[in-house]
Amino acid sequence: MHYSKYHALGNDYLVIRPEDLPEELTSESIQRICHRNYGLGSDGILLGPLPSGSCQFGLKIFNPDGSEAEKSGNGLRIFARFLWDEQLVAQEPFTVETAGGMVTCQVGGAGKSVQVEMGKVRFDSEAIPVSGPPREVLNEKMEIDGATFKFCAATVGNPHCVVLSEAPSAAQAHRFGPLIEVDSRFPARTNVQFMRVIDRNSIRIEIWERGAEYTLASGSSSTAAAGVAHRLGLCDSKITVHMPGGQLAIDFDADFAATMTGPVTKVSNGEMAAECLEWLANPDSQFLVVEDHNP
Repeated sequence: MHYSKYHALGNDYLVIRPEDLPEELTSESIQRICHRNYGLGSDGILLGPLPSGSCQFGLKIFNPDGSEAEKSGNGLRIFARFLWDEQLVAQEPFTVETAGGMVTCQVGGAGKSVQVEMGKVRFDSEAIPVSGPPREVLNEKMEIDGATFKFCAATVGNPHCVVLSEAPSAAQAHRFGPLIEVDSRFPARTNVQFMRVIDRNSIRIEIWERGAEYTLASGSSSTAAAGVAHRLGLCDSKITVHMPGGQLAIDFDADFAATMTGPVTKVSNGEMAAECLEWLANPDSQFLVVEDHNP
């Protein structure tokens, strides 16, 4: 199986053309391919380009737990760079269809910088979704594992819970992120961002991604968190999002439609040996997913 690997601020994806798949991807094969000890290792798989009835390209995005993601800002930037590298696009804007809606991308900086129109950030509980009466989910409280948080929720085609924090940290994301992700308020689960506002044009976040766990950077998380900061009146319309992996620029228009700009780095082209997935023919011979170093 041929693949290309890229990272966007440390958030790494494998891009696989559908014609390079020996057989259809399954949840189990995705988990193994993405596993950092037993597979190629990545934060997800981008399957494309696929046919689309409404856009120039179609794209499926898979999390390392085998689930499908509606949208990924970093994944879209990586996919756009892949299309550029394959000479399928030039400098003009082009459209990509995802499960979370259509986006417009444009590659610049000799392929190393990509701009994505992420769509409108919405805070409606029914659209996100968040349980309870119809409302904008802003400045609500939750109690998780003995701690009380103020949070907002948003969608950019996938669900987000933005937790206001005075000191976001990886430890905070690891402790509370997995609990918030599966909280009953969020029937489709949720991505989680712990956010501190630095000034009128800057925020800092730590991220726990639905289906991918702790990540160094996320484009959709950056967009959602910046949207919340702007909606609360804490930031202006141009916001730099600081993450452990680096920075993204998010610009909003008057209707909260967001444009994200950030870097992409190519890592490698390669070929995965068939042996890596031989266990699928006899799954009892190996663990499907190894949770620790002492199975």
